[in-house]
Amino acid sequence: MKIALDAMGGDNAPSVNIIGAREALELYPNIEKIYLVGDKDVLAKECEEHKLGGERVEIVHASQVVEMHESGAKTLRSKRDSSISVATGLVKSGDAAAVVSAGNTGAAVANATLKLRTLKGVERAGIASPLPNEHGVCNLLDAGANPDAKPEHLVGYAVMGAMYAKHVLGVAEPVVGLMSNGEEEEKGTPFTKETFALLKAMEESGKAPFKFLGNMEGGDLYETRVDVALTDGFTGNIILKSCEATAKAMSKWLKLEFKRKPMRVLGAAMASGAFKAVKRRSSYEYYGGSPLLGINGVVIISHGGSSALAMQNAIRGAMEAVEQEVNPHIEAVLAELADIGE
Repeated sequence: MKIALDAMGGDNAPSVNIIGAREALELYPNIEKIYLVGDKDVLAKECEEHKLGGERVEIVHASQVVEMHESGAKTLRSKRDSSISVATGLVKSGDAAAVVSAGNTGAAVANATLKLRTLKGVERAGIASPLPNEHGVCNLLDAGANPDAKPEHLVGYAVMGAMYAKHVLGVAEPVVGLMSNGEEEEKGTPFTKETFALLKAMEESGKAPFKFLGNMEGGDLYETRVDVALTDGFTGNIILKSCEATAKAMSKWLKLEFKRKPMRVLGAAMASGAFKAVKRRSSYEYYGGSPLLGINGVVIISHGGSSALAMQNAIRGAMEAVEQEVNPHIEAVLAELADIGE
């Protein structure tokens, strides 16, 4: 398969993208080619510095870059030759099967929605961001693509998230929960209550391709066996960034406390293996990126501050989504539900 990489996207671009692409090509022989999209002169220099070349690499020139502070939607017109726009265009033309970007999330979502459109039966695309859980991985959906979601959009997210968990993550029976301010059915806003009713009715009818957990609270993201946590993009983005900030703060505080006394330093050294294991489990680097589900093509959105390891894993995530045919599975289930509803 061929993958388009927005090589100019991200806080640490393009070097981490080049290194990540090199490592991905070394690890995954199923990747036929990676298109590096961006300024050809800059990328050629980076490729030479990081020893990336050969027939499996091709530089595709793009003269513009969407900066992180820019409005993604507005750049659709003002920066038509941006690296994310050109990379997405390679998927539209069929030259690439997937696009990966650590750049401006709004621009990635806007370009994907405009150029690739949504799958049949999908009203709004959503970002599924993985969070480490005691039982595996919980995907927060939506994490920022659709801030003004409607209840029916979350029902679509439930189906898409379940299919992603089942076919890409290997979960036999996906469990879906709805983020609220309490587990009781009567808790929540009119929006969450209506969403709850739709999901409960779907499950009771036997049509749901998942088990509906019901309402879930913040602690359930980490403690409860749930594969997809549903919410609107506004709330989801706040949850995601709060979780990331908390993890960084805890890591910083632990380091400060360990350095206060010599015995603590010794204890930290003795427990270094455990700390490394926790870091691996909790770090976004090992999860790579978040799929933009519902788009007619595979789109992986990575953290803006992604490292080379994160980009390598984001490329792996794109490869797996293509190989496991997540989009055909989503379309098949949505078509079946539409037929039942007629």
